[in-house]
Amino acid sequence: MRIPAATYRIQFNSEFGFDAAKAITNYLVELGISDLYASPIFKARPGSSHGYDVVDPTQLNPELGTQEAFESLVQELQQHKLGWLQDIVPNHMGYDSQNKYLMDVLEYGIHSSYVDYFDIPWNAPFGINYEPILAPLLGNFYGECLENGDIQLKYDETGLNVNYFSLKIPLKLESYANLLSENLDKLAQALGREHPIFVRLLGVLYIVKSLPSETVAQQRQDQAAFVKGLLWELYTENPEVKTFIDENLQLFNGEPGKAESFDLLESLLSEQFFRLCYWKVGAEEMNYRRFFAVNELISVRVENLKVFEKTHNLINKLVSEGKFTGLRIDHIDGLYDPKQYLDRLREKTGDTYITVEKILQPGEDLPNDWSVQGTSGYDYLNYINGIFCKTENEDKFTEIYSGFTGLTTSFEEMVPDKKHLILERTLAGDIDNITSLLKKIASKHRYGNDFTINGLKRALAEVLSRFPVYRTYVTKEGISEIDRAYVHEVIEATKPHTPFLNHELNLIEKLLLLEYDDDTTQTEKDQWLYFVMRVQQYTGPLMAKGVEDTAFYVYNRFISLNEVGGEPSHFGISTSEFHEFNQKRHKQWSGAMSTTSTHDTKRCEDSRARLNVLSEIPEEWEKQVRKWSEINSSHRKTVDQLTMPDRNDEYVLYQALVGVFPFNEEEFPSCIERVKDYVIKAIREAKVHTEWLRENSVYENAFTDFVTAIFEPLKDNPFLKEFLPFQRWVAENGIYNTLSQTLLKITSPGVPDFYQGTELWDFSLVDPDNRRRVNFKTRESYLKAIKEHALTDILKLIDELLANKEDAKIKLFLVVQGLKARTEYLQVFQQGDYLPLEVSGKFKENIIAFARNDGNKTIITIAPRFFTSLIQPGEYPLGQDIWNDTTLKLPTQVTSWKDAISEQTVEANGTLLIGEALKHFPVGLLVSQG
Repeated sequence: MRIPAATYRIQFNSEFGFDAAKAITNYLVELGISDLYASPIFKARPGSSHGYDVVDPTQLNPELGTQEAFESLVQELQQHKLGWLQDIVPNHMGYDSQNKYLMDVLEYGIHSSYVDYFDIPWNAPFGINYEPILAPLLGNFYGECLENGDIQLKYDETGLNVNYFSLKIPLKLESYANLLSENLDKLAQALGREHPIFVRLLGVLYIVKSLPSETVAQQRQDQAAFVKGLLWELYTENPEVKTFIDENLQLFNGEPGKAESFDLLESLLSEQFFRLCYWKVGAEEMNYRRFFAVNELISVRVENLKVFEKTHNLINKLVSEGKFTGLRIDHIDGLYDPKQYLDRLREKTGDTYITVEKILQPGEDLPNDWSVQGTSGYDYLNYINGIFCKTENEDKFTEIYSGFTGLTTSFEEMVPDKKHLILERTLAGDIDNITSLLKKIASKHRYGNDFTINGLKRALAEVLSRFPVYRTYVTKEGISEIDRAYVHEVIEATKPHTPFLNHELNLIEKLLLLEYDDDTTQTEKDQWLYFVMRVQQYTGPLMAKGVEDTAFYVYNRFISLNEVGGEPSHFGISTSEFHEFNQKRHKQWSGAMSTTSTHDTKRCEDSRARLNVLSEIPEEWEKQVRKWSEINSSHRKTVDQLTMPDRNDEYVLYQALVGVFPFNEEEFPSCIERVKDYVIKAIREAKVHTEWLRENSVYENAFTDFVTAIFEPLKDNPFLKEFLPFQRWVAENGIYNTLSQTLLKITSPGVPDFYQGTELWDFSLVDPDNRRRVNFKTRESYLKAIKEHALTDILKLIDELLANKEDAKIKLFLVVQGLKARTEYLQVFQQGDYLPLEVSGKFKENIIAFARNDGNKTIITIAPRFFTSLIQPGEYPLGQDIWNDTTLKLPTQVTSWKDAISEQTVEANGTLLIGEALKHFPVGLLVSQG
């Protein structure tokens, strides 16, 4: 198996396609990257900026370039011996007119050849319901869209369809009769009833009206093709027929201002296999499974072998041809049976590197029977971030937060509350569907006969809101002891909060554990299992929406910890916890990815590195925040006794500004605009004063006005005069945090992953801010200059990098040197033992150190932290005067070492003075010599 040495994540889109990626291939090689890590490249919705809204997984996305451009990129990568790690999306597809499979379903209903492709009630194994599939894609209420003329009936070569701006959905074949029956006498008078053209049109109408109700999919497809062909021929070859149809279209499309003129169109739409509705309807009424709560992403039944084969045909082909050398599976927890999926994928792709996007809670591990190399790295991200957070200051930050905002609710208390909010507002329709299934099961048993649907819903909602992990993995094969423990845990945690629903909870526990009675029939067992599998598919979205997309924007004690897969209630981690994580990773998941920024992180790595500095200085932080708030008090607004922004939102703003504010003053204006975009997203996600479903423009405008006001004017601004000196001091220390974090990522067990552009400073906020275009020209020129200078006088280069560290070349230099060492000693990093090293002396808590050992080669990583207690502003964390008596105990008797970063020799004998190891550069990577 080809395990990548280091990956580089590219966000493909129409502005950065295959040719653009080809142009930076040599740059990636020079950087030290072994594998291009690509966002989804299959045909997506037009204009997609991310590629996760795939509409056809059997085609490459034409917006990224031609087939020739793709092949040329592959050839270029292979010439440089670079691999291709491809992100794939098995869980869902775009709900879009370009999705020919879904459009076929909406046109032909249960007669569609693709009816089994999508997770809709038409193919549910229990309680099949043939109600129209929701199309919650309208921007306003259906009635208003209809009477405004936004919904239009159109006809073209593909047939009769309904249009709403870019949305175009084909109508069922029977609907043609409605259109052709209107004003038919008028056409007869114009042509004559015996006219061959009129007779042919009547023939088409007769065929449509005589369609048999019972037919197989292929027959219905053939009938439709025949009718559509005849009608299009009549329409294009006969002006009278064209006029007749065009006038009927105009009649059906109504006249704005005349409500009754839309009756014909409304009647026509009411007969379809789909139901157009306001997008907000999807929050409370839903009859297809979505990706999280995104109406535009409809879930795919990849558990169906036919669907798996079809949707993975091109993927498997590109793997077999050696064009894809690895796969990253998006949203593995959304699948009906993740293990079954992974087993099938492994069977098809053989010895291919595979990782999964899986969010692990603290203490949770991947199922050990998954045939993958590990996760895509969110677990690593949170461990490496946590080690730079000073844990002993937790109580002080809690006091500062509650003192400034008045909020005292703990994160643990907040989580179930926010999950309930999501169940009530965003996933209400989804839980209704699961509860209906639960009610059917309960009613068949004497101990559940008296349970009401409301009681079951309340009990189920409480269980889901307190679920401790993203999901369990119960299948027909049974339940693991780990999952059994999670079920017991959540039921026991739930009972105190629902004392009058204990009987309902006991039933739910019995079902989740598959504790069948002796007389349970096979059909009943299948129904129980289906219920459990459905619950498992919804605990993940609920966790994501309730925690990551709600609680993380409300609980703002220290937002560096509010990261995907993170646990804000855990105020950092100890060095021993970090080492234990790495040791376990080395033994079990050495091929897992190690990331620090992704397309989904709440803020990029360098922003978190800055924010972590605050954890070291609680008193100074509190002093600054209160001073800033006082200066800016006149810019707050009060409406109906509500101060806008409130104290919690103001507190998160100041943290965000510390993390994101640029070094270069020329970037201030654009940064302020980005922050304004961010605060709108943040407060809508928080769902306290405004939200996506119910926007409060008064509060939103007040907040963005506040951001504008505190920065005007940019010169001689009282807030900036107080803010900038402190922020720059934090930012300077944040640089050193970033350097340590970068080295740890490169040398820890796992595959270091670099998100596009992060080899220089990246202070991006949550998407779409973190998906902005990357200036590779600048990076290429920086890299070339660094490499050339390093060949002549590397110590002078380092001095210049330190003196101008704000330009980010120092980070790029470290990436280059670190990856160079990783490539040269790849076996040590991929297979070598992981040994935590003992540090003693005055600043022992400021050092994270470990060794990687493989045979006769030992490599030591030395990464400092907590720089505010180590250096004064303007000082470098270098040399004996700074590090005093801080000493590292070496794991070997080797006396001669070479620092792979500075390329200087370091002598030692059993112990090593940190001041000697870090004489030239803020981090050290020592390679044993001899």
